[in-house]
Amino acid sequence: MTRRVPCPPAPGPLEAYAARFDDLLSTLAQRRGFREYLAGLLLPRDRNKTLTCLAGAEPVAGAQHPAVQRLQFFLSESTWDHEQINARRLELLLADPATEPHAGGVLVIDDSGDRKDGTATAHVGRQWLGRLGKTDNGIVTVTTCWADESVYYPLHAVPYSPARHFPAGKSDPGFRTKLQIAAELARTAKTAGVAFRAVAADCAYGDQDGFRRQLGEAGLPFVMALKPSHGTWAYGKDAYTPVDAARALTWTNPEHPGDWTAVERTFRNGHTETWWAADAHLGWWGPDGNVRLVVATTDPAILPAQATWYLATDLPRPGGPREADHPHPAADLHEVVRIYGIRHWIEQSYKQVKDELGWADFQVRSDTAIRRHQTLVTCAFSFCWDTWFAHPPDREPAPVPALPPAPTPPGPAERGPKQTPPAPTGQLAQGDPSRPRLARSLDQPPTMLARMDECTPTARTPSTDQRRRRRPPT
Repeated sequence: MTRRVPCPPAPGPLEAYAARFDDLLSTLAQRRGFREYLAGLLLPRDRNKTLTCLAGAEPVAGAQHPAVQRLQFFLSESTWDHEQINARRLELLLADPATEPHAGGVLVIDDSGDRKDGTATAHVGRQWLGRLGKTDNGIVTVTTCWADESVYYPLHAVPYSPARHFPAGKSDPGFRTKLQIAAELARTAKTAGVAFRAVAADCAYGDQDGFRRQLGEAGLPFVMALKPSHGTWAYGKDAYTPVDAARALTWTNPEHPGDWTAVERTFRNGHTETWWAADAHLGWWGPDGNVRLVVATTDPAILPAQATWYLATDLPRPGGPREADHPHPAADLHEVVRIYGIRHWIEQSYKQVKDELGWADFQVRSDTAIRRHQTLVTCAFSFCWDTWFAHPPDREPAPVPALPPAPTPPGPAERGPKQTPPAPTGQLAQGDPSRPRLARSLDQPPTMLARMDECTPTARTPSTDQRRRRRPPT
């Protein structure tokens, strides 16, 4: 067996994180490319994080620069396995008490679309792009995210391929809908040992009876939103929707709430709001049915469109006939509202992986290269949590002395250049960024994450599933 040539270290604490993946990267070039790619993603930039940006080269004119070509080969032609890298990333998250998933967390399912030109790139097609709010040419990726009231991180991501990429279209055996991909990712998260209270998703998934059925068959409880017009149980003027079910509930005023129960929601900035929640009846859906319809709103009298949730859940009602035989603990109205409230963390996650880490800034065409780029972005995101908890913001990180490279025994050298230019040893970022960034300079107190969204809830119903966590107090 040939000995390994020492790899030039990455700047600051990034080296300690990158070293945990070295056994999955077989060559010096792969280990060096892994460090350079993550460092480029974490650097604050004023332009899209394309390969020229990651290498610090001039746009377009610098495309042939050796550093750019090295990253291009690492992303498109090298032999490393992105699935193994992602599995190691999750293994590190699950092993750290600060980020270990617990039974009070939520598995959030969503998909995200980004604009892409042309037709030669894998997965590109004319489809609905939620970020743009319209149908356009682009790539849609189905993602899962684990979240609780204080921590959130991506788990898995699979790009959706439109039917035009398959010889037989939608009837091709290889074609999968976004709902099928989402159900598979939920099962994958469960198989990987990720604990969670329920699956949460917006109405794009909650409105689909087949998707809810797939989760039920997999033993995965859910709390998902419905469109106000979902479930027309009759025709014409007799049509009955979740809005009609909510209006059928009795309400007089906060002192005489009738069928409604006050639910106190506490947000990350300490702000609290009183919402009102109730179990409603819609067809065969009811408090003791296989699926419950829960309505949550700030004002039961008018049901404002922007502050009213219509939620479908299969979690039983406390004290109901389904509680004794159900495989999952019962959930009261407070718990159902809490679970769906955590779903909004995925929107904050999208802001950081897209706006700061360049999720959609790749300029490659193959499926493998796209998935590798997405995996590296999630690694950069997880590195930020790793550094945050290793060096809480209330104390300065301990200085790490520079050590000379250890002598290597004589023997055949690993393939690669004998003289490798060292990686930068200074701070990752020079000066202050022009706007809030995901990562700051690594020689400052490691405030590695952008300010959290102030309208995301933090308080949750206490339960026996809570664990001690070594997180800084909010």
